[in-house]
Amino acid sequence: MVSKPILVPNSEHPITITPSDAHVVVRAGGKVIADTSRALELREANYPPVFYIPREDADMALLTRTDHASYCPYKGDAAYYSVPGGENAVWSYESPYDAVAPIREHLAFYPDRVEISVSR
Repeated sequence: MVSKPILVPNSEHPITITPSDAHVVVRAGGKVIADTSRALELREANYPPVFYIPREDADMALLTRTDHASYCPYKGDAAYYSVPGGENAVWSYESPYDAVAPIREHLAFYPDRVEISVSR
């Protein structure tokens, strides 16, 4: 069995996670999927920032777990969910590595598969 590499964020590949002051609403298929003022904002290297929303602030009944999975050497294994009108539109690191532990029990959404409204 081949082991997966585990990398720790550093100055060459920084990752920061901070509480966001934004009100974030996610919609798909005409339904509100998530609504929160408790999002975390993850900034990783040169990638666009990503909001991670607490599962408690999402309507989990509207999410369907899929067989799709991915791996990030900085964060761990990601599980995926579909929403009305968006296949594999949501990902979650259910057992993230220690360096990004705050994103446990949070969901992130692909902005091209759902509508994300942010107000500050």
